[in-house]
Amino acid sequence: MVILRPSLSRKVTGWAFLVLGVLGLVLPFLQGFLFLAAGVFVLRDQHLWAARRCDWVRNRWPGHVARIEELDAAFRRRLAGAAERVRRLFLRA
Repeated sequence: MVILRPSLSRKVTGWAFLVLGVLGLVLPFLQGFLFLAAGVFVLRDQHLWAARRCDWVRNRWPGHVARIEELDAAFRRRLAGAAERVRRLFLRA
């Protein structure tokens, strides 16, 4: 069962990666496959079709997906910590 967590910022980021990925398939200086993969990964909590693609990748390469999810969780923790520091900075002033 897939739990969708709508987020406008993740949708915009994911779709931007997908557009860059499509451009990267025809332009020689962009890595299209990497942007497509990143876009689907970002959109996995936003759309059912992206969650299905991520499940397929997870079944095929479980170790790699687990590592990427760890990196995603670490990035979210760092972002939350930075947001907290900025909030404290502005509340103090």
